[in-house]
This record gives sequence, C-alpha cells and structure tokens, in this order.
Amino acid sequence: MSPDVPQIFDRHAVRLHRDRAARDVAAVRPVVEEAATRLLDRLDDVTRPFATALDIGGRGVVSPMLRARGIETLAADLSPRMAALDAGPAVAMDGEWLPFAPHSFDLVVACLSLHWVNDLPGLLAQVRTVLAPDGLFLACMPVLPTLGGLRTALMEAEMAQRGGVSPRVSPFPGLRDCAALLQRAGFALPVADADVIELSYATPMGLLADLRHAGETNALCQRARGLTSPALLTEALDRLPRDADGAVAQSLHIAVMTGWAPAPTQPRPLRPGQFSVSLEEALRGPP
Repeated sequence: MSPDVPQIFDRHAVRLHRDRAARDVAAVRPVVEEAATRLLDRLDDVTRPFATALDIGGRGVVSPMLRARGIETLAADLSPRMAALDAGPAVAMDGEWLPFAPHSFDLVVACLSLHWVNDLPGLLAQVRTVLAPDGLFLACMPVLPTLGGLRTALMEAEMAQRGGVSPRVSPFPGLRDCAALLQRAGFALPVADADVIELSYATPMGLLADLRHAGETNALCQRARGLTSPALLTEALDRLPRDADGAVAQSLHIAVMTGWAPAPTQPRPLRPGQFSVSLEEALRGPP
C-alpha cells in the first residue's frame, strides 16, 4: 500500500474485532448466508467454468458454498481465528496485501469484507492481477444509506450531551463509487448493481449485538477511545426509528460488483465507423 493512502481505518483494530467475533459469528450466519447466496447466484448466469477460487473474508460461510459448486477454494481472512473457522484450506493475511502470484485464481469472491480497507483501489488492482485472464471478481459490500439511522441517532445524542460529535460509524461508499472503482482497477465489463436485505430487531441492543458478532464495531482511526457512556448510548438508542410494533428496522444496502480480468477472447465494443447499419436504419426497421 502506498504511504500516500489516507489511513481511515485502524487495521489492527479490525483484526482484533474479527478475532473477538469468531466465537459468536454463528449468530449472524443467516445474514451472511443471505448476502452470499444472492452474490453467488450470479455464477448461475455464467457459462465459464471455475476451477480455483479465493474467498476473502467469508466468515466460514462463503468457502463451503463455493466448494459445494465443485470449485477448489482457499479461504482468507485478516483474523487468524476467523480463518480457522473454515474446514478447508485457509490462510490468515491482510486483505490489503494479496500474497499470491499473478493468475493464481479463476474466481475471487469478497462477501461483506471490503469496507474496512484503506486502499480499496489498490486492493482491486491486486485482485485483477491474481486473477487468470478471463477470471471473475465477484463482491458485495455495504453502501449508503446502510446504518444511516444509527449514524444519525449517535450524532444527535452526542451533540445534545457533549456539544460535538466523534466518528462512530464507518463511512460507506455509494453505488456509483463502486462502479467507478472497478473501472479504475482495469476490470473488463464492470457492473455494480444495488440490492437490499431487510433486517428487523426486537430491541436496539439486538442491532448492536449483531454488529459485534460480525466484527463490525467501530475501527475508525479517529474514533473516540474508551467506553461509550451508558447515558449517551441510551439516548442514541432511544432516537432510533421504530416500526408500528416497536421493532428497529434496518436495511442492509449492498452493491453487488462484478468485473472480469481482461482477456483477448472477451467481446469488445465496436469503434466509431465500424458499424454496418446506421442508427436511422435500425430505428426505421425493415421496409
């Protein structure tokens, strides 16, 4: 990673949070499975076979799903404890540095694991390098307005009690940002689609518990140190919007990203002047 890349996230804290979450991650398995199922459904639309895959940060969920499709898969995670959850080949590594030779995999999958990366453009460029020609990158990551209600509630409560705010929720990209990142990294045929997973919690503490069990607690470099005061947390949770039954509804907005490692065999758009039929003739139709 370039020293010029802004350090927004504390990668050491991210690893510690994922280490701690490894023992309880089964509590959020249904959410991860739902995201992974929607993501891997994209493979059903692809005729190209995949022999080898790299699963980045799949929390012990994604790799078994890939192996069930007959794909030899290596699981990788920043957390050694999270990597150890996988029953197959696994490695602990920092996702900002991919320790693999060029053209090592036919498929790279990252399910809800890219949003704590400081140099995301750099990582995507590395992914393109480790993919074989015509290999597929398949990922999903949270985008705005995910956790918007919690972000607003924490800011309002802290402003009311302390007269200022500190960053407490990770900044998420937008859908257009994800598409631009794929193009910048040099992927062919880049696509970023939106999807939403609707979640509901009987109490606000259920939401906070899921974030902790997934290893998704605050790892911003400029986060406030120390424990959040009970009074601040109580006021923030009281400000969370609820439905008619008193439940806390949360929408997990995700960008589903697909991009191909360039290969000579891929279709390419025609250059201006190469068309055999004019637009006027195509719109007019047959005589």
